[in-house]
Amino acid sequence: MTDYPRRIACLTEETTETLYLLGEQDRIVGISGYTVRPPEARLKPKISAFTSAKFEKIMAVEPDLVLAFSDLQADIVSELLKRGVTVFAFNQRSIDEIFDMIFTLARIVGVPEKGAALAADLRQGLAEIQDAARLLPRRPRVFFEEWKDPLISGIRWVEELLEIAGGEPVFPELRRCQSAKDRIVDPASVIPRDPEIVIASWCGMKVNKDFIRARPGWDRISAVRGDQIHEIKSTYILQPGPASLTEGVSQLHAIISAAAGR
Repeated sequence: MTDYPRRIACLTEETTETLYLLGEQDRIVGISGYTVRPPEARLKPKISAFTSAKFEKIMAVEPDLVLAFSDLQADIVSELLKRGVTVFAFNQRSIDEIFDMIFTLARIVGVPEKGAALAADLRQGLAEIQDAARLLPRRPRVFFEEWKDPLISGIRWVEELLEIAGGEPVFPELRRCQSAKDRIVDPASVIPRDPEIVIASWCGMKVNKDFIRARPGWDRISAVRGDQIHEIKSTYILQPGPASLTEGVSQLHAIISAAAGR
């Protein structure tokens, strides 16, 4: 196994959790400070935030590979490359791309069979939720917000999970937009789409439901009138990895099922 990376630093949570699920956690020598899954990963050295990193701490753990995510970590990746560090940056935005990440990471560490088994388990869980959702008496309209001001919605894997869980996203067109700035929503434009459920997940911040209710004109929205404003913690749904495909989609389904009258 000497041909494969032995000292891996993970700058986001989803690769950390994936390595644990693959049984390859001993390779991890550093993690993001935002990591909470699995809990035992918190014992690993914390070497970064999300858009910032402590380069001295990264270099101190002597990684032979650093795993990064998205354009938001481009500056970190650039600096690490200048320092001679090998970096692999994922950019998964859809459910299919999350599975691609799992397969790729499993191959990188030399355990493709474990990656296939993990993916099969995750797909089975999604299929079970999708089957349950088909039995719902109706599919409620759902607005999912990933940030409050500016209001941002439509991140692709969440919209796909909403549909699997039994809901109808009210801004389906936004999933084609990769950048958060391209998914900014005018709060007034939500009113005519009249979501029956509002689900919020504000990264790093507790959701303030009174703030949502107080948006001008939102008292006319069915979700507000029916007290159907819910929070899912970002670690469960805004992490494009195993968490969103398990706990995240399960919480979505529970919320949607209750609102659909099941």
